[in-house]
Amino acid sequence: MGLSSPPEDSPAPDPRTPAVPGRACGILLHPTSLPGPAGIGDLGLGATRFLDWLADAGQTLWQVLPLGPTGYGDSPYASFSSFAGNPLLVSPVDLASWGLLDRTEVDTAPSFPAGRVDYGAVISWKMPLLRRAASRFLAAGPTALSRRFQEFRTAERAWLDDFAAFMSIKARYPGAWNQDWPAGLALRDTEALARCREELAAEMELERVVQFFFFQQWEALRAEAARRGIAIIGDLPIFVAPDSADVWAHRQLFRLDRHGRPTVVSGVPPDYFAATGQLWGNPLYAWDALAREGFRFWVERIQAAGRMVDLVRIDHFRGFVGSWAVPAGAATAAAGRWEEVPGQALFETLEKELGALPIIAEDLGVITPDVVALRERFGFPGMRVLQFAFDKNESGALGAGNRFLPHNHVFDSVVYTGTHDNDTTVGWYEGRSAEERAEIDRYAPSPEREISWRFIRMAVASVCRWAVVPLQDVLGLGSDARMNTPGTTGAGNWSWRAPDTAFSASDATRLRELAKIYGRAL
Repeated sequence: MGLSSPPEDSPAPDPRTPAVPGRACGILLHPTSLPGPAGIGDLGLGATRFLDWLADAGQTLWQVLPLGPTGYGDSPYASFSSFAGNPLLVSPVDLASWGLLDRTEVDTAPSFPAGRVDYGAVISWKMPLLRRAASRFLAAGPTALSRRFQEFRTAERAWLDDFAAFMSIKARYPGAWNQDWPAGLALRDTEALARCREELAAEMELERVVQFFFFQQWEALRAEAARRGIAIIGDLPIFVAPDSADVWAHRQLFRLDRHGRPTVVSGVPPDYFAATGQLWGNPLYAWDALAREGFRFWVERIQAAGRMVDLVRIDHFRGFVGSWAVPAGAATAAAGRWEEVPGQALFETLEKELGALPIIAEDLGVITPDVVALRERFGFPGMRVLQFAFDKNESGALGAGNRFLPHNHVFDSVVYTGTHDNDTTVGWYEGRSAEERAEIDRYAPSPEREISWRFIRMAVASVCRWAVVPLQDVLGLGSDARMNTPGTTGAGNWSWRAPDTAFSASDATRLRELAKIYGRAL
């Protein structure tokens, strides 16, 4: 089996000068949701075809969810690493074109369900395939591609070695979180860790190679997007998962006890929508320790994100002003309290180290004036979600002052019909009462017959700088196509996939026409 190199790609744009149009529109679609035959969307031909469709549709933005490797619950917001890529997104077809797999190995994939990702089935088939390709890669001897791997291995060593060790140890203790490993490994005893690295050296190298596969394919795809004039919006959770290489390798930066377990965890307080608040469970940062290290962990996170995408949406931006700290083991978030966070010092450091920050602030929920002040201080665009525009206030009335209503939008914002956490617009509208629908119709008369396209027009017409629409709304799909329901971990979250017929010429024409009318086309 001959080993060939992937095509040479142009370097990724400098994150300090993101190639983002001044007034633009685009589509929210996570790569796992792309159509294709292998049970899950990937970074291969299906993604390139999507870019072609975006260009035909006059769209210049593609928004994705976090791209890291997912664990229990399959949530991209609970990744095993802030720096690694999700191996499930690696294209086996591309690996075959590099000479690392036979086409028969790729073409004999099992029959996967249509329209949904069955993560268990995909992992069982795909991970052994990737490891086989990685083994062949290492056995192939020196080539141009192997030299590129060595360069990658050296450049990414700061996170890659710990991640490779973390995943290899997890494979040795399946189902156990890092806090539950033998104490020497959980607490990174020098001798125990050195012995384990020696024993698992071969496994760790396979992990590094699979990461190399991911980043080679992602960089090639990003170059294809740039050639079409399409900027990519990424997503960065403010918190990291408790079972992650981040926490394991940087215990001093998190509020943990001597056994490596969190003493306080993240959440949000009780409010109008949740009587006991929301308990997320991520370990909170030890901000004093982060500050003493010059916020190096965050500098490296933003640097890494900037190498992958043109803009970074940071989830739960209000957490940079204050975090709701819940004692570990509490039954609900109601037991928490607000604790101040040095967000201004953090962003001043990031700005000094990295220059202009290509950040979008997720400023949804109950936002206080100090959060607004922090966002405005650094010029980060905020978010407007049209579905929230028609929520009634506590008195049961629609509020004309609702900041999500289009007449209250401002340029320095990103408008969405809905996000990955919302129902589809069709599903949301079907859940409104007849009175609520009448109020929506009075506010938003439109030549579009379908409610989803009425909202798309409203978003694209907004004065907001950027407009982003989930693909589900373009397709006019109902609640069955919802990506995630917050607060739940049941089957269905994160699993939606677009049908093979998703990228139609007629939808592209409609989107392009709206982009032209409202000054968002190329």
